[in-house]
Amino acid sequence: MRKVIRDIGEASATNARTGKGAACKLIGVRKKEDEFYALLREFSAKVVVVSEALQNLVNDYTDVESKVTDLKLLETECDVLTHNILTALNGSFVTPLDREDIFEITKGLDEIVDLMEEVGSRFLIFDVKEMHPQAKVVASLIVQCVKELDTLFKHLHEIKKNNIAREQVIEINRIENEGDVFFRSTIHDLFSNEKNPIELVKWKHLYEQLEACLDACENVANNIEGVVVKYA
Repeated sequence: MRKVIRDIGEASATNARTGKGAACKLIGVRKKEDEFYALLREFSAKVVVVSEALQNLVNDYTDVESKVTDLKLLETECDVLTHNILTALNGSFVTPLDREDIFEITKGLDEIVDLMEEVGSRFLIFDVKEMHPQAKVVASLIVQCVKELDTLFKHLHEIKKNNIAREQVIEINRIENEGDVFFRSTIHDLFSNEKNPIELVKWKHLYEQLEACLDACENVANNIEGVVVKYA
């Protein structure tokens, strides 16, 4: 054992003199940074899958129970991804971004998924018989927003090199603003035209849930914008 310790000590001293020790540490840091970026990219890609599953439910409102079950399974998979990121965060001394930023971004992605799964479940719980065309519009905006987020995460490691992340944040804000305008118009039409009070309550809640998905996307984008400003 002493010989092993002595050999390790001699190797460390040699690495220090030759610079190999510092180089190995630098490589280790870069690998750890790459791991976090890869985990976040994996998560954002899965969020795209969830958004497309929600859009499929809304656009083709058949076999609803099965599609809602699929959404729940996807939400569970995303919970695992959240756990993987937080576990890596808890076990790492070196992170590419501030720990609290990674935590907030991860929590934000998880919130988007939870909201999409929840609104899908509400269609089943509320026994919705026929899909409103306005819901299809909002579902399309959600997919657009999530895909812009995914592009943002693909370039997150470049925030110190170019403005792609900032440009994506601007586009996500634009889509969310478009959703806000459409939401107000839709709620106005709902209260103006829906005579059945139960249907009115159902759809008011459903539209609010769909709008919350867009808001959650914007929240993640805003968190990343704060990171961009911090590292500018």
